[in-house]
Amino acid sequence: MGAIRLEGVEKWFGDLQVIKGIDLEINPGEFVIFVGPSGCGKSTLLRVISGLEEASRGSVHIDGKDVTALPPSGRGLSMVFQSYALYPHMSVRENMGFALKTAGAPKAEIEAKVNKAAEVLQLEEYLDRRPKALSGGQRQRVAIGRSIVRDPAAFLFDEPLSNLDAALRVEMRFEIAKLHRNLDATMIYVTHDQVEAMTLADKIVVLQSGRIEQVGSPRELYERPDNLFVAQFIGSPKMNIMPVEFSSDTFTLAGFSEQPSPFKNNEGTPVKLGIRPEHISVVPPAEAAVTGTVEHVEYLGADLFIYVAAENLGTILVRLSGLEHYKAGDTVGLAFDPALTHFFDADGKAVRVNHEKVTEPA
Repeated sequence: MGAIRLEGVEKWFGDLQVIKGIDLEINPGEFVIFVGPSGCGKSTLLRVISGLEEASRGSVHIDGKDVTALPPSGRGLSMVFQSYALYPHMSVRENMGFALKTAGAPKAEIEAKVNKAAEVLQLEEYLDRRPKALSGGQRQRVAIGRSIVRDPAAFLFDEPLSNLDAALRVEMRFEIAKLHRNLDATMIYVTHDQVEAMTLADKIVVLQSGRIEQVGSPRELYERPDNLFVAQFIGSPKMNIMPVEFSSDTFTLAGFSEQPSPFKNNEGTPVKLGIRPEHISVVPPAEAAVTGTVEHVEYLGADLFIYVAAENLGTILVRLSGLEHYKAGDTVGLAFDPALTHFFDADGKAVRVNHEKVTEPA
């Protein structure tokens, strides 16, 4: 099944509190990703779920059973680390079946499970090789296969792709996504890479300083962030944030003309406007909400990034098609799509606009 529930989980190391009261529901078959900056507590939380770290307070439940006091071996979980930790003197077949062998499983059962896992991971032709004869991506697949043969209640991944180069990371993201579909298993995955989180997860848990900032689908977090931290952490490049002043019917970006207010019955007073680089258009200065000077241009083939210095607003990053042409020193006008703007109060909390909605695909 693989349902996991955390209730009031805290973790202390001496006087240092790393996990600060986590409540979380993970449904059977979900692919859940813990994401956040270094030191936010995501790996520690994963280790608490696995039993490798003891919860200081709170409880961990797996399929309705309280496993807080159980050791890792009693939780029915399988963990894949960023280090492959393969035995160099053993073949792929022996590495994948080693846990079953030490548990005393029959030889025929071990062979059947290893062969099935090898088929899922496309490792059949490598079963008799040793790890030194494999690429980094193949070694990671062997480490995952070693987990599959144990038929766990859930798979736990602790930054499994961090040791791979960029091309292999893309390949392995695809492989892990296929694996999740094929196994229909619960997976919890830790990463600091928000691209991995956006492309793999059914549900993302954004952590900061040991607390959950927001839980939701990738689209929910991108289109409807709860606060400034999530707004700037999710999305690459990150959201532009600018100071804004509101009156009853209009708002003003410092030094520029008034714009119609999108609010009717809002709660809270917005002091910041957020707009993603891909939601800004370059228009003639006469039609612009903001004008500025191009400071720097980055051409990436499909995309063109321009950094625009706007008086009193700082530098605004704009993402355009790679077919566009701009150079440093150009004067440009910028227009913001009102339906794609975000507003935040003095505490960094989102102030919702009536038009905001999440457009999940059917």
